[in-house]
Amino acid sequence: MTHSTDDSQAARWNGRTGHIWVEEQALLDGLLRPLEELLVEAVPAGHEGRVLDVGCGTGGTTVALARRLGPAGRCVGVDISEPMIAAARARAEREGVPASFVRADAGGYAFETAAFDTVVSRLGVMFFDDSVRAFANLRRAAEDGARLRVVVWRGAEENPFMTTAERAAAPLLPELPARRPDGPGQFAFADPALVRDVLTPGGWADVDIQPFEVDCTLPTADLVRYFTRLGPLGQLLPDVDERTRERIVTTVRAAFEPFVHGTEVRFTAACWVVGAQAR
Repeated sequence: MTHSTDDSQAARWNGRTGHIWVEEQALLDGLLRPLEELLVEAVPAGHEGRVLDVGCGTGGTTVALARRLGPAGRCVGVDISEPMIAAARARAEREGVPASFVRADAGGYAFETAAFDTVVSRLGVMFFDDSVRAFANLRRAAEDGARLRVVVWRGAEENPFMTTAERAAAPLLPELPARRPDGPGQFAFADPALVRDVLTPGGWADVDIQPFEVDCTLPTADLVRYFTRLGPLGQLLPDVDERTRERIVTTVRAAFEPFVHGTEVRFTAACWVVGAQAR
């Protein structure tokens, strides 16, 4: 099942970035495992539910949810990225889990009306061009009384690990794009008032927004690969000359030193856990 879209997010996630996320699937799965567990544990085991996982990426959370639901449930992952959806389908088949996947822009895709009793997302809903429209569309896909539970990042100032690479590299890479605080992106839902303003017009009620902090880790041996392949720096670094690249890598690696503890890199992920109900 596919749905075409030609916006900038589609171009990004179907291009180099999407393929890199597939290649770094294992690293990202380990890094974000605590957030996956938070969502999965909120769904009753063996529940005869119908769950939609928005921005499912390579399917880690979708597969974990489908496994928790068991054969009585139904779990569908949706993502704009063709390479990531292909990887998600391969994962589900490899692990023998009956999850299904849709390659689509969840903000405009014509889901079956009232098809789901739960809508979840692990860091996948901050990239809509029109968030009000997108959540209204997800509401149409949800039955009356359905639950919404999504995890989004709080502000950049509360998540310094996430911007360390670009801050350190900026003096050496002037073309590094600045983040748009008012546009789609990682920290688009940092303001809880904005989250309420997005959800309420589309038919989501009883909005509850709670702070959540959890320690995330990755092996120190993977740190350089992490910051040279992912994020804003990862998008530009392949196109710079080798000498500049070496200077950037040395500078950025030093900037991460406060997070390095022996063989492990540790940081605190500061998020909002957003809950609501379809009315």
